[in-house]
Amino acid sequence: MIENKEVMARNIRHYMQIKNVSAAEICKELGFRQNTFSCWINAKYYPRIDKIEQMANYFGISKSALVEESVDDFDLSDSERKMIIEFRSSDAVTRDAIKRLLSYSKRSQS
Repeated sequence: MIENKEVMARNIRHYMQIKNVSAAEICKELGFRQNTFSCWINAKYYPRIDKIEQMANYFGISKSALVEESVDDFDLSDSERKMIIEFRSSDAVTRDAIKRLLSYSKRSQS
């Protein structure tokens, strides 16, 4: 079984890739020390829960998405994962507009 800090490191790197951000950008945005963040993404240390929560909010995902092994996310492509993350991190007006668009699209296909 994979250690918790290895799962966390892999998940952080995965969401960094999807969001297309560097470690330096995340550290600047969230106020993390680069050496500390480097230890997290290289599975040397496990972040505190408050730091996990900050990262989850930044990526627009749940804390469990960072700390747990995933089950292939229903075979989503990277672009589909990125759309989900962008949707989750968007404001309420944008989310509502997207939901209306999807609802309209569904009705027109019927």
